[in-house]
Amino acid sequence: MKIAIAGAGIGGLAAALTLHQQGFDVTVYEAVRELKPLGVGINVLPHGSSVLHHLGLNEQMDQLAIRTRAVEYRTRFGHIIQSDPRGVEAGFAFPQYSVHRGQLQFLLLETVQVRLGPDAVVAGAALQHFEQVGEKVELSFADGRSAEADLLIGADGFWSLVRAQINPDEGPAHYAGTMMWRGACEFPQFGDGRTMFIAGNHDVKLVCYPISEEARQRGSSLVNWVAELRQDAPRAAETADWTQSASLEFLPFFSEFLMADIDIGPMFESTQNITLYPMIDRDPLTGWTQGRVSLLGDAAHPMYPIGANGASQALVDAKALAEALSNNPTPQGLLDYEKVRRPITSKVVLANRQYGPERVLDIADARIKSADDRIEDVITAEELESVAAQYRARAGFKKASE
Repeated sequence: MKIAIAGAGIGGLAAALTLHQQGFDVTVYEAVRELKPLGVGINVLPHGSSVLHHLGLNEQMDQLAIRTRAVEYRTRFGHIIQSDPRGVEAGFAFPQYSVHRGQLQFLLLETVQVRLGPDAVVAGAALQHFEQVGEKVELSFADGRSAEADLLIGADGFWSLVRAQINPDEGPAHYAGTMMWRGACEFPQFGDGRTMFIAGNHDVKLVCYPISEEARQRGSSLVNWVAELRQDAPRAAETADWTQSASLEFLPFFSEFLMADIDIGPMFESTQNITLYPMIDRDPLTGWTQGRVSLLGDAAHPMYPIGANGASQALVDAKALAEALSNNPTPQGLLDYEKVRRPITSKVVLANRQYGPERVLDIADARIKSADDRIEDVITAEELESVAAQYRARAGFKKASE
């Protein structure tokens, strides 16, 4: 069976590898002519890293990525509201990785080219239209080329053409008004060099985490950061471009942020390339599959980057898709895949709109008014753990004991 995948992002490449493991003939079609390691940091949660381990990429990931020890939620004054342990030391079956998105994408790309062949990824092939004819899917590309496959998987991201053709009447992207400035820079290590922190509240929020094991081994840190601001007159979501360059206009909003282990002003100012993007998602679909065509990753369930779940859910999609088609290599196999994955990811999309595990930020912000206040005086450990455990259950990365 020949399977075409639209999109050579993390989800599409992972799907190519998992499908190849099951013996399928896979070709990935990517719109851009030259793939480059773009983006900044992402997190791969334990349920996502289990897929990378299943693909035999654990040694490479340990060389590239940070094995995240914990996620700390902090007030703007630097109080640690909660430290949520991650990784195998915390009782998970697999580690959590913090890694540069481009490095992970290129690890997957190079693995596809080795295992499936150098021609398995076709660059410069922007899918323009597909047509289901009999037992085939006919693909038409913007440059006039065409191809044919037995099945088509749309892994073509937030602005998915495949999703749009399956759901032509879908409304605009969902946007709550938060803009994100993102960057990465080499900076002195903070904390233990393996901890991620999220500070502030959902009007003004800072996310920081190291993403390079190589830098950590040198005693330094490649720090990925995201500065988020809720705005009254934000840019239209329909024009969102995650490569758009930006400046430090957000800096005054973070003047009160005082972290004991990192000086965030100089960190911002040391960053050479800053990008700007709105926090957007889409309403969950009532169906991903139309005949011989289905969706995966951000094309299927674009979600707010809260709880660090986007890439992880795409990786889990890839494994579930391969398993479903291995059991039933027909269009029904696509429906079986959707039946497993769509309810789970729909819940995560909606949970992220309610801030997922980051709800503890707003709980603390409402009760902590100065650097002299104490977290333990205003919030119980049980209240904090309840928020974290609920999100782990919804997202699918519960500890072995839960």
